[in-house]
Order: sequence, then structure tokens, then C-alpha cells
Amino acid sequence: MSYKKLARDIVQGVGGENNVVSLVHCATRLRFTLKDNAKADKELLGRTDGIITVKESGGQFQVVVGNKVPEVYAAIGEVSGILSESKDGEKSNDKASAGKKGFGAVIDVISSIFAPLLGVMAGAGILKGLLLIADNLGWLPKTSSTYIILFGAADSLFYFLPVLLAVTTARKFGGNIFTAMTVAGALLIPSITALNGAETPVTFFGIPVVMMSYSSTVIPIILAVIVMSKLEKFFNRVIHESVKNFITPMLSLAIMVPLTLLIFGPFGVYVGNGIADALLAAFSFSPLIAGAILGAGWQLLVIFGVHWGLVPVFINNIAVYGRDGIKPAATASVFAQTGAAFGVMLKTKNKKLKTLSASATLSALFGITEPAVYGVTLPLKRPFIAGIIGGAVGGAIIGQGGTQAFASGAPGLLTLPIFYGPGGQGFPALIIGIVASFVISATLTYILGFKDPVEEGDGGKVSADQPVKGSAGASAGTAASAPVTARAAGETALSPLSGTVVPLADVPDPAFAAEAMGKGVAIEPSVGRVVAPFDGTVTVAFKKKHALAVVSDTGAEILVHVGVDTVKLDGQHFTSHIQEGDRVKAGQLLLEFDIEQIRAAGYPTVTPVIVTNTFDYEDVLALQQGPVQAGDELLETIPNRDADGDGTGGSKQSA
Repeated sequence: MSYKKLARDIVQGVGGENNVVSLVHCATRLRFTLKDNAKADKELLGRTDGIITVKESGGQFQVVVGNKVPEVYAAIGEVSGILSESKDGEKSNDKASAGKKGFGAVIDVISSIFAPLLGVMAGAGILKGLLLIADNLGWLPKTSSTYIILFGAADSLFYFLPVLLAVTTARKFGGNIFTAMTVAGALLIPSITALNGAETPVTFFGIPVVMMSYSSTVIPIILAVIVMSKLEKFFNRVIHESVKNFITPMLSLAIMVPLTLLIFGPFGVYVGNGIADALLAAFSFSPLIAGAILGAGWQLLVIFGVHWGLVPVFINNIAVYGRDGIKPAATASVFAQTGAAFGVMLKTKNKKLKTLSASATLSALFGITEPAVYGVTLPLKRPFIAGIIGGAVGGAIIGQGGTQAFASGAPGLLTLPIFYGPGGQGFPALIIGIVASFVISATLTYILGFKDPVEEGDGGKVSADQPVKGSAGASAGTAASAPVTARAAGETALSPLSGTVVPLADVPDPAFAAEAMGKGVAIEPSVGRVVAPFDGTVTVAFKKKHALAVVSDTGAEILVHVGVDTVKLDGQHFTSHIQEGDRVKAGQLLLEFDIEQIRAAGYPTVTPVIVTNTFDYEDVLALQQGPVQAGDELLETIPNRDADGDGTGGSKQSA
């Protein structure tokens, strides 16, 4: 896969570089904050090869790409200026944040701040957990210099967490990163921390200061940097340009460090401890019930992106108490969805779904559940429900067993050491819980079953409520509304338009020009009419009427996309004559559009006609050049040499 090409497609799909306020990523998702979400094309992104799904949640536009997210994120930095450190986006950032209210705004802030730290936090957490195991088993005593050095390497992230959060918070709110780090450093500098527990009262110009330990804390520095960022903008407006570069930081430090020690620090610590105490009280009241609820619901929280609200609580518990009893139950949910994906792999007769579910199972074992959830269990429905049930049982076992987390890290096989504490107490319950989650979910998935894309006795037909998804990556939510027989032979598709054939490379859209959506041709229309290229079923009829897809009775998938960026017309100048699921005959009128009005609105009318399941064939050949009439032979799909059903490698299964 070309990461640069995927990066360009994503940037275009989110409305272009100028529509992006900020971008961060977590383990599997690119998390965009956009100026205008309406400018993003979710349908185009959902069909783009390399993208698992697209979500809007917590005030963010989220593009799920799976384990390759660091490479795609880096490629976006190479092909655009989105990741630059310029402050050009400050005003837009303020407006974008103002447009998000309530809980969505809170989740947006938390995820943007914590997402960049997840990788190193997980790595440090694993190392810390392994050292705890080594000490508990007597392999490496805490007093040894080797242990001290390695523990320092693991614990430094958590001790200096306020400094790291200062960086990500300043980026989110457009503040000066180095000033923010300096404010955080002041909370940890020995001369100030030594005042905690001093015999004489600590005051600032006579005002009493409540001294606390700020290592590993979360809320105080976030509050401080948010206010500092606003204060900086005010100073930069009123201070002369010739001196603001050093006067603004001076004033920010002189005001924010005392203000943090006086107000934000104590307030943040008290609030964090209060939330943690409330959740711990729920687990103390009934660890079995609380664990079951979290085990069942964690993946639901992840789907909507609101699980970020609990991340500061986990970290705060470990910082304050040295352990956290809430997070372990979430591990059951991860292994439950892993088991459900594994059950699908065992059950399905569809070779592509079997491969997908096997890959998703492997990723989920290491804590990356998005491919399993979005690509396998959620579209199939019953496996996802089986995962919820398995997660509830496992969470209840873990909660009742009193399992604790002693370091941070995403739940998965590699991070199991973070749950091993003194004497291993609670760790056996964790192992039993995750095994129960996996086995119950896999067993229920296999017993309850699901509507397989290729069901036994169905003659090789695609199930009515399964996605007809070609190699180009059609959205998992696009369902065929009528059976489609297995691909076995080549097919000739008729031209759906009258006009002039041009190469796809000439289309002013990178996704089509690079054949990311599949092979085919483009037509510059002379008549505003789209007709069916063959007998088949309409599988996609976009609400904005600018595009449609038809699948033939032998499995060829043709997408007709009228013009470039015409989705932004919101259906104007288009008249649709079909709905998803309609059976159509070759030459039947599907869509009408006003060529002149579309051009007058500033949009090219060149229309890609592509085979979206190109990789199911040996090749796709163009049969026309120059002028073409609707109904002329246009494209020919060449069957794979082993697609004759002889069992030598050809597949009769639908994608």
C-alpha cells in the first residue's frame, strides 16, 4: 500500500488541507478536528481502500485505518502542511472548539490531549509491569541498580506526565509549547516540591498556598495550559510586536505558575480524586456488577469515542493510589470481541471474510479492536452481541476477583504484566476473566451464527443483508438488497452515458485518477442521462444523487460518479429514478442531471465509470476511445484464470 497515496485521498476526503484545524492519532484512528464537517465526504472515504470505517464522535471526524495509523499519519505530514507547528490555525481552532458543546467538547479535548501519548505510555507501562513481575518473583530485586535504571526508564513518563500533557494541550489550544512545558516543569522542580510538607506555611504575597505533589497528575496542568493559551493570545494582541516574543512568555510564567499552585493545582487534584473515589465506591459496592457493566459496555464506549472520559481517571488512580481497580474490567471487553472475531473465522465459508476475521483476531489480541469490531463483528451484528455477553461475564469475574492495574497501557496480551501486583493478587482472576470472555464470545458466535456472505445451500449467493464489498474497499454498511450470484466469468458492461471517453488519469480527482477505486474509464457527458450498464441490482443510490452503483447478476460492480466534488451540490441539478435494491435492465434510465447547471456551479462533469471489484478479475479492459453512445460496449472484465470453480484457487464467493 502507498501510504502517501492514501494520505492524499484522506486529506481530500476530509475537505482539503484548509478544512483541517488539527489532527492527532491514537492506536488505529486519525482524529481530525475540522472547520466544517459538512465539507468532508464520508461516502468517498468509506469506499477508499485502506480505510476501515469513518466515524463522527466526540466533536471529531475519525478515520479508522487500523495498525498502519502511524505510517499514514506521517505520510499526511509529508503530503500536506497539516502537521506543521505554525499558529495559522489558532483562530480557526477557537471557532471549531466553540462549535462543539457539552460532553462532545470534553471528549474532543481529552482525546486530542491523550491520543499522541498512547504508544509510549503503553510501552512504558509494559516495561513497568514486567519489572513488577520480576521483583515479585524474586528475579530482579528493587534494590539492584539494574532494576533502578530500568524502572526509571519506565517511570519517567508517568513522573513527568504533566510536561508531556503540557505539550499536547498547548497544541490543542494553540499555546506556546515551550512556555507550557516550563509551567509544567515549575510544578516538578525540586525547590518547589520541597515546600510540600515544609514546617513553615507556604504563601505567595501573603496568600496561603496548598502544596501538593504534582508528579503524574493530569487535570492541573491541562487547566493551567488552557488558561495560559487564552492569556497568551490576549498578550500578543496588546503587546507591541517588537517585544512580545519575550514579554508574553515572561508574563505568562509570572502569572500562570503561581495561579496553578494557588487554584488549578488543588482544584484539579481534588476533582480527580473525587471522580476516582466515586468510581471506586461503585466497585466497592458491587465489584461483580460494576465489572460486568464495564466489561459489556467498554466497546460501546469505544465506538462512540467517549471512552476517553475514563482515561484520566485510570491515570489519576495509578498516580494517587499506585493502582487502579476500574480499568481491568475493560480488558474483558477487548478479549470478548477478539473471541467473537475468532468465532466468525471458524464459522464463515467466505474465504475473504475468513482471512479478514483471522487478521482482525490477531490485531485484537494485542489490544487493537477496531478492525475486529468495524470490519467483522459489528457489521454481522450477532457476533458483536456475543462479544458484549462474553465481556459482561469476563468483567464480572475480573471485578469480583479484585484485579488491579499498576501501570498504564491499552488492554492486550502484551500489557498483561501491568495487572500483576504484589503477590500476584487478582491476576488469576484476570486470566480466568479474559479466557472466559474469549471462549464464551467465540462459542456464542459459532452457535448463534450470522448471515454469512456465502451460506451453505444458497448456491453461492450473497446474503441480502451482507455488504457487497469489492477490493476497493466499499463501505461495510453498503448492503445488497437482492441476491447476486457468484463471480465466475468475464462480462461486458455497456456505456451508461453518451459523450467522449477519456482516461481515468485525466480525472481531476486523485482517488479516481490513481485507480484507487478500481479500473475503468471516464466519460465527458454530452447528454445528462445515466442508464444501466447491464442487468443487475442497484446496490448504492446516494442520497445526494451524484453517484450510484450497480452489481450485475454475475458479480461485476460498476460505480458511476457524475462529475468531481458534485456531492457538495447536495442533490441539486440531479434527478434519481431508482432506489437501493431495485432490479434494473440494461439501458434502463437511472439518473438525469443538468450538465450546464453543474458546470455553472463550478464543478467538472467528467464522469468516472469504474469496476470497484477490479481485483476479482484478471484485468479490466476499455473497449472504446473517443465518442461513445449510451448502450455501446464500454468495459470488459477478464476472469481470473482459476475462477472456473475447479477448486484450484478461483473463488466463487462474493467479496
